[in-house]
Amino acid sequence: MSKIEIKNLTVDYTEKKNRFTALRDVSFSIEEGEFVSIIGSSGCGKSTLLSILEGINFPTSGEILIDGEPIKGTGTDRGVVFQHYSLFPWMTARKNVAFGVKQVNKSASKAERLQIADEFLEKVGLENFKNKYPSQLSGGMQQRVAIARALAMDTDILLMDEPFGAIDAKNRTILQELLLELWEGDGTSPRKTVVFVTHDIDEAILLSDKIVMMTAHPGQVYKEIEVPFDRPRNRAQLVQTKEYNKFRNRLLAMFYSDIVNKIGGEEVVL
Repeated sequence: MSKIEIKNLTVDYTEKKNRFTALRDVSFSIEEGEFVSIIGSSGCGKSTLLSILEGINFPTSGEILIDGEPIKGTGTDRGVVFQHYSLFPWMTARKNVAFGVKQVNKSASKAERLQIADEFLEKVGLENFKNKYPSQLSGGMQQRVAIARALAMDTDILLMDEPFGAIDAKNRTILQELLLELWEGDGTSPRKTVVFVTHDIDEAILLSDKIVMMTAHPGQVYKEIEVPFDRPRNRAQLVQTKEYNKFRNRLLAMFYSDIVNKIGGEEVVL
């Protein structure tokens, strides 16, 4: 049994009496401990799909199962990093992270929660800003706090909606490596199952076991692609190989296939 099963998922909205289909007949599965990236153009329903996995929206038809059970709402088995910061403005960075820990570990003492918060704020490079409020932090720093909170919650499933989009290139690379380090672990416990929405093809290749390519509106699964590179992946070495560039070009061709059918006057073979 797969960790997550998405079966014939369709999501319709009604806006000003007009019917709008965000996702149509989407089906794929995610195994326990698998890192899956979802890629597609804006408006293809990636964030809608994640919101249903979160349990804050529900499908028009079809279903999503986690460990064989349908999603009935939000749950402490899922940690979420939203596209926007979603921090409590009246709490410091430290208390924002500790609050997330409290939601999944009610038995932890206040001191234990704060200790975990400090550990993860240090991991994302914000140990010197733990007592700052969100309004005192840049947008990228606020997102790093949100990432620290989700990682500190230590849930089975981690849902991430373009979590590094607002972060500068240097810290983006650092956080990608941190995410992989925490996901891979030390081998003593199962890996987390990660569903990662991104527009960045290089990011998806470097992080993922599998990439789900979505079509433009309405969102459907265009193709599921296994990433063929062994782990651990050395970023600097991998991007210089012919195999990487060939695979990357293949994904780019798929991504732009609904815009153009030819590149350089030649048919694109997908």
